[in-house]
Amino acid sequence: MTTPINRRGLLAAGAVLGAATLIPAAPAILRAAETDTVRLGWGKGGLPLIAKQRGDFEKRLAAKGVKVEWVGPFPNHASSLQAVVGGSADFGFWGSTTPALAAIIAGSPLAFVQFNTYSPRSTAIIVKKDSGIDGVKDLAGKRVAVNRSGLGEFLLVAALEKNGVPRDQVEFVYLNPPDAAPAFGQGKVDAWSMWSPGVDIAREQYDAKDIFFEGTDLDFLIDYTSLVTLRDFAEKNPQAVRAVIDEYKVEGQWQSEHPEESETLAQAEGGYDDAVKNKLLSFKRKNLFYEADDTSFIADFQKAADWLAERKILPQAVKVSDYAVRV
Repeated sequence: MTTPINRRGLLAAGAVLGAATLIPAAPAILRAAETDTVRLGWGKGGLPLIAKQRGDFEKRLAAKGVKVEWVGPFPNHASSLQAVVGGSADFGFWGSTTPALAAIIAGSPLAFVQFNTYSPRSTAIIVKKDSGIDGVKDLAGKRVAVNRSGLGEFLLVAALEKNGVPRDQVEFVYLNPPDAAPAFGQGKVDAWSMWSPGVDIAREQYDAKDIFFEGTDLDFLIDYTSLVTLRDFAEKNPQAVRAVIDEYKVEGQWQSEHPEESETLAQAEGGYDDAVKNKLLSFKRKNLFYEADDTSFIADFQKAADWLAERKILPQAVKVSDYAVRV
């Protein structure tokens, strides 16, 4: 059975940031202190989507005197961060730490106020079953589609390092998901490094298989999920920010405890079939949340940021604790 690749679903399946889309330093439009309304970014997947669709999140915040306005949908984390910097949203959606760090390095006045990890991570490198490629070492001399400076690129870098394949032996083909999907299907690239649900849709549609799966084959986390706002907004509105953080944690717990309902909501937005939904459901993901001043977490996050900078996926080193704000 084949499933059409859904352009919007792929765009929103994770955080994308190409080198050409770094968010430049720009004057932020600041909100008044102690606002009673928060504008939350959302996309076609992830925790904000579930919170928005269910409606309980807004009711709990209303009981705390905080009104919710949903802003979006955003196709990727970079665009949600641009909305925060530009003043049309107060929070990005829960997205990758890597584009957030790249934006911070570029001068954007952003801050992390909460972190999340979910297990297992399901980003994967896939190849067609009839490709003759059986493992990462077979990628030597091949073309692999990745999103520049994002999840796809650094998973491929990590996979090549782990398997002793020099990077210059593999051609990195920089494509965003809507272009990478048909390129993979038409054989213009030999492999694709991609996150859920895009990788799961493509695996089904193109009779593909994994040769590297982040949840089992990657030795440590390189990227995390984060809630980002302007530093000034967090410092001027600690009660509202704290309320948002706490209620997202409640929503994340519900998602962990109700995987069937969560995946059904995501499927309705993503437009994929039951085979893909059931694959995602089989992961039985669990959410874990970390405060911005969790020293153990920040140490792990710093190692990941250093790893990215050393490999030039981030343009320079950054001290992550300088941009994590506890409210």
